[in-house]
Amino acid sequence: MNAVQIPIDFKITQEQFKILAAANRDLRLERNATGELIIMPPTGGNTGKRNIDLSFQIQSWNRQTGLGVAFDSSTAFRLPNSADRSPDVSWVTKERWHQLTPEERETFPPLCPDFVVELRSRTDTMKSLREKMQEYLDNGTRLGWLIDPKNKIVEIYRRDRKVEVLTAPTSLSGENVLPGFILDLQPIFS
Repeated sequence: MNAVQIPIDFKITQEQFKILAAANRDLRLERNATGELIIMPPTGGNTGKRNIDLSFQIQSWNRQTGLGVAFDSSTAFRLPNSADRSPDVSWVTKERWHQLTPEERETFPPLCPDFVVELRSRTDTMKSLREKMQEYLDNGTRLGWLIDPKNKIVEIYRRDRKVEVLTAPTSLSGENVLPGFILDLQPIFS
């Protein structure tokens, strides 16, 4: 199999992205607001292990509270700026989810999650992840966590506030977005 070569300045429409993603379900694809296609490499074992733990902790809390809907990294959202993005973990309030039509729930939900997590893998740059986190905020995310396990750093993104940087925290609070949720970072940092 040959490597995929994407020409510089190559653009793709939302409809083309939808068709391409459906035809290539094994690829991790995103599309930015200007239509550039982003192909993300598969994660390694440690990142996959950390990601499933993040997903489990959030889903467990969500199942107990019933306050919304949690999503894993395979879910792409069509953001208000027209980008199609797939956070590593995300969550949407039940009210916002139920405002979508059944068809919108089956495709790329046309909304920005209330909460997102990006987990840095060894192939990610902090610059690109920070840009992505800012894009989520600009499109309506209320709380976001950028977690860098290698350096044990967490950046907390909130609307209308400066980014808060924590070094080696043991846990994170879901604040008023995920009330009562506390993320245990021990399995993420180990």
